[in-house]
Amino acid sequence: METVAEVLGDTNAKLQKTFEALKNQFSGLRTGKASPAMVDGIKVDYYGMPTPIKNLGTISTPEARQIKITPFDPTVLDAMNKAILAANIGVTPQTDGKVLRITVPELNEQRRKEIVKVAKTQAEAQKVAMRNVRRDANEAVKKLEKDKKISEDDMKQGLDKIQKATDEGIAKIDAELKAKEKEVMEV
Repeated sequence: METVAEVLGDTNAKLQKTFEALKNQFSGLRTGKASPAMVDGIKVDYYGMPTPIKNLGTISTPEARQIKITPFDPTVLDAMNKAILAANIGVTPQTDGKVLRITVPELNEQRRKEIVKVAKTQAEAQKVAMRNVRRDANEAVKKLEKDKKISEDDMKQGLDKIQKATDEGIAKIDAELKAKEKEVMEV
């Protein structure tokens, strides 16, 4: 990279990807409401290949606390059932031979607190990732100044902009965590 603007653009893109990764992780956390995202990460052994469950059928939420999975190939129902049980997401699927239904039970207070703890851990991991992006960007800007490609003033301005972008990213993570906590603790 030759300019501070290029480094800043790359940094902003990486910070945004980190935030999107957190949102993706949060979507998989159980909140007492049914969400297709709860089963998105589950892989089913389909003819010897681990295949994402969403590629093997239609996932819908006909009711607030129920997930319905209609497989494209009915022979894969048993494998889906086993994969959901093995994923240990705290639900037990029922099947009628054609579709798989997952009823999401109400969360008790202890389980809600555990989920909030997991969310905080995930948020902290993404904050660390953002700080690592900041560190790499700062090193890149300092290297540009060292190689005499930019002035010292440009370097200081670049470092300030990188810090500001990182602070904004961490603030977005905090806001997302607060919203997730509120959603999980809601009865």
